[in-house]
Amino acid sequence: MDSYALLLGSMLSAGTVLAIASLGLLINEKAGIVNLGAEGLMLCAAIAGFATTVQTGSTWIGFLAGMAVGAFLSMLFGLLVIWLNTNQYATGLALSLFGVGFSAFAGKDYVQAKLPESVQYPLPFLGDIPLVGPALFRHHPIVYFAVFLAFALIWFLYRTRSGLVLRSVGESPESAHALGYPVRRIRLLAVVAGGALCGLAGAYLSVVYTGLWVENMVAGKGWIALALTTFATWRPARVLLGAYLFGGVTMLGFHLQSVGVDVPSQFLNMMPYVATIVVLALISRNPAFIRVNMPASIGKPFYPGS
Repeated sequence: MDSYALLLGSMLSAGTVLAIASLGLLINEKAGIVNLGAEGLMLCAAIAGFATTVQTGSTWIGFLAGMAVGAFLSMLFGLLVIWLNTNQYATGLALSLFGVGFSAFAGKDYVQAKLPESVQYPLPFLGDIPLVGPALFRHHPIVYFAVFLAFALIWFLYRTRSGLVLRSVGESPESAHALGYPVRRIRLLAVVAGGALCGLAGAYLSVVYTGLWVENMVAGKGWIALALTTFATWRPARVLLGAYLFGGVTMLGFHLQSVGVDVPSQFLNMMPYVATIVVLALISRNPAFIRVNMPASIGKPFYPGS
């Protein structure tokens, strides 16, 4: 039973990276912006968070550094696609490629660096419950923040006026502009907020989840996070469940190896991507379902006065 508790705990930890990044991308897409640069954002934030933590000894300052880098790069992306109307897909791919190269260059001196000793955060009493305690209540606070973030985003999008405005900008920017809302500024704020969350996911990956820096360590999680938003049909609760599902798929292979099942490492590496393809293929069988839930203006430029 201890092995199953360990599997559940590792699933939550692995899913946290995907959950935070996917929720950030969901904010972008609810405003009508597709950011394919998530992989590069997360890599730059990962090295920024790791290097800052090494230099300052504080993981929380490292998280702030990762969020700041993610927000800054997303702001540049937003200025290009929102004000200059560059192609969102091409600009996002360029950002992703830039992030891969820049993070590799910036992280050369930190490959062998060691972080300060990690602090444990068991919840009082709950962390001591047999089986359930180690699986659910001995995680870093960022794991619980991901759950809180999903429900906070549900409340914001569907229970507040600001959330309604954000969704209207994604559904019909022309109508929102006619009503006097600053569409471009709202979209830019959404892009920056989403980038900050992608940055937090990248910093958590390097500072807490792995505790080290290696080149290209995000290893496709940014692309999986993009797929998750479609898999979840742009619903925060489904994003959270999907992130834990993919986290479980990622960790299942290692769990099988730990109990004596001989699984090739190449198979383990491909499992999350196979799961992504299978899930997207299944939900794509009903295109009408996706169209109903997808923001109508997603990926399209907005021209004021057109």
